[in-house]
Amino acid sequence: MHSKDAQMLVLTALAGGPLHGYAINTAIEALTGTRLGPGSLYGALARLEARQLIEPAGEPSAAQERHRTVRITPAGREALRAELEQMSRVAKAGLRALGGAPA
Repeated sequence: MHSKDAQMLVLTALAGGPLHGYAINTAIEALTGTRLGPGSLYGALARLEARQLIEPAGEPSAAQERHRTVRITPAGREALRAELEQMSRVAKAGLRALGGAPA
């Protein structure tokens, strides 16, 4: 899986509310039927946080650091919306080309 794909899946999972890593992966599995590997999931989380598209959801304690809950930021919501709109345009164009959807 490409890192951008993993990031969009994480943002999609977080659009419904704050989650920790395992819950994010469970939501992704419900959406796609597959789970992200740990490197893909935690790499996506690190990149999204570096881009300020997600942030910690509250003050982590030492015990919570391993299961840190994160939430999508307003900038993350806008990035997700833009990506989904672009994906929708591509899907519609592809389906039209295949004769599977009206214009």
